Amino acid sequence: MDVHGRDLRYFTAVAQELSFTRAAEQLYVSQPALSKQIRMLENRIGAELFDRDRRTVRLTAAGEALLPHARAVLAAWETAERALEEAKAAELGTLTVGMSTSPGRGLLPALRARLTARLPSARPVLRQVNWADGTAGLADGSCDVSFVWLPLPDAERYRWVVVAREPRLIALPEHHPLAARASEDPEGTADFADFLDEPFLALPPEAGPMRDHWLALDARGGREPRIGGVVASAEETYEAVANGEGVVLLAAGNAPLIARDGVVCLPVRGVSPSELAVAARRDDERAPVRAYLAGARALAAGKAAPSGS
Repeated sequence: MDVHGRDLRYFTAVAQELSFTRAAEQLYVSQPALSKQIRMLENRIGAELFDRDRRTVRLTAAGEALLPHARAVLAAWETAERALEEAKAAELGTLTVGMSTSPGRGLLPALRARLTARLPSARPVLRQVNWADGTAGLADGSCDVSFVWLPLPDAERYRWVVVAREPRLIALPEHHPLAARASEDPEGTADFADFLDEPFLALPPEAGPMRDHWLALDARGGREPRIGGVVASAEETYEAVANGEGVVLLAAGNAPLIARDGVVCLPVRGVSPSELAVAARRDDERAPVRAYLAGARALAAGKAAPSGS
């Protein structure tokens, strides 16, 4: 039987009032429409639900049997509706923002302000993700939007907005011979070619194209890098550089995380800039995700930063 919730609401209203007139008033429908709907329900289930005459309305045996179940179905659906509304409100209100390190650069407060201006109920929640995940939580769905360094693995799955473009620096121990050589340069800049035989710190292999980018494979002329160690956090990177395990490329904006207590960061010629982006899954069209990306586009507009198609 194809019985709709409306049919059960109409039936329970008449059963409660034992009056089509009062039930129609309660339901904000006309009495003829209510009577027609009850007749259609009776035809559908193959039994009369009410004995009616000009003065009284009484439940039949079939009506008595149906009533508690109809009420239970309606109560269950009301519970389901509340659960749905709570889930929708939570989905609308909470936005998980992934990052491998704090993006700094004033981006978090600026984007939070733009998000809440568009969606006052939105609540961004930050989540730290291991460096092995080049998508910063997007790939496994643990984050809704993320700060990522380009290039992204499986880039066709995502859309993004570049919010910072910075030169890559090279971090090395302050007493490294190449640090002294760079200090003799008029611009205090090192040549990447001078580092090709140096051991480099690398991201975990799972980072994919991100690992290749921070090893600057495109600037090595086909020469394989020497891997001095694998790092998965800013603290690990600092410790490895300070201990002489290798040198490492990093974005200029992240230099303060590494350049301390015996480690220096130098400008380096011969490598392309780094690009920090706000990214989301391409098929995620939820309002908070769209609003966060729109805020990123507004923020980047004055920088002429490109967006992922």
